[in-house]
Amino acid sequence: MQIARETDLPDLLEHLGYQVRQIGRYHTTKEMDSLRIRNRRTWFRYSDKTGGDAIAFLQWFCGKSFQEAVKCLLAYHGRSRDAPARSSPQAQPKEERALFMLPPANADHRHVFAYLRKRGIAPQVIRAFLSSGLLYEDALHHNCVFVGRDAEGVPRFANQRGTYDQNGPGFKGDVSGSDKSIGFRLPSRPDLDWALVFEAPIDLMSYLTLHRQVTSNAVALCGLYEGALDTYLRDNPAIRQIALCLDADGPGQTAAEQFQTKYEKLGYTVKIKKPPRGKDWNEYLQQRSWQKERGDACQGESR
Repeated sequence: MQIARETDLPDLLEHLGYQVRQIGRYHTTKEMDSLRIRNRRTWFRYSDKTGGDAIAFLQWFCGKSFQEAVKCLLAYHGRSRDAPARSSPQAQPKEERALFMLPPANADHRHVFAYLRKRGIAPQVIRAFLSSGLLYEDALHHNCVFVGRDAEGVPRFANQRGTYDQNGPGFKGDVSGSDKSIGFRLPSRPDLDWALVFEAPIDLMSYLTLHRQVTSNAVALCGLYEGALDTYLRDNPAIRQIALCLDADGPGQTAAEQFQTKYEKLGYTVKIKKPPRGKDWNEYLQQRSWQKERGDACQGESR
């Protein structure tokens, strides 16, 4: 059993056909960029909050039962179930954390502005994010770069979203070296005791488009790892109420229920706030915009 649990995950994943790459002190794969492998023995996937050892990996991603996973790993090591335990593996050299550097900025933000307008985001909201340094266009790929700043305003995190998605979902991912415990967030006003929590920056911007009075007290996790919310609450102790505005799909609502239980035990008032329609706040915003345009067109034809 110990042999299976101590399987070197980067080696195993390469054996299974994944394209493994090392980024700072962790490994990930080209196929699952939200996967994080620490110390070569344990993994965690932020997008659906799953993790474990090599046995758990085969259960989650290869459809194996516990017994089947153990058997596969023992075969991978060339061992039978009753083989003697091998000696403890040598300690792995400590991996240095990747240096966090923001991608170079483009001279203008035309692609980002056009893309976000196509997603239904209000021009005023886009301009506010650009002027405050929370958003810009990168020079190389013209991606949206959402900048996460710590309590002192220092950039510690960045999430990128491609502006070209005609052939399916566009590129998205965190900049190498990003501190996931910061996430993407708006400043918190000391006179307000609430915070809104989203999965993605574009969902946050969509909510602000729908509720123009909201200009602060919001955080986007850029996934379903709540570390960014934990940091936000520590940095802003006046917050006592949390609205979980996560996606309306299965993983989003499962995470929302788990977060509600966790933070209520810590003394916070927590509510789950789903979009009235659609799988997330941006889809709801686009549906509303389309219905409004259709209604305006019908009124014009009836005149």
